[in-house]
Amino acid sequence: MFYVYLIKSISDSERRYVGMTDDLKQRLEEHNMGRSCYTSKYKPWQLVNYIAFSSKDAAVEFEKYLKSGSGQAFSNKHFWK
Repeated sequence: MFYVYLIKSISDSERRYVGMTDDLKQRLEEHNMGRSCYTSKYKPWQLVNYIAFSSKDAAVEFEKYLKSGSGQAFSNKHFWK
């Protein structure tokens, strides 16, 4: 399975991140250990939501969508509550 995940910073509630992985638990641990240059300054992180895909291509496309303008509006309405 491939996961598109949404996390938010516990230390700075305005910081959000959308990513894709095939190992959700390990990837969240990596974010919280500071192993991502984009998220290390705002750790710790908590998982807000995730969506599972059987296809890597579908997961990549959905991640790209969530990072687009209309995708951000969609995720603000449905996932970041």
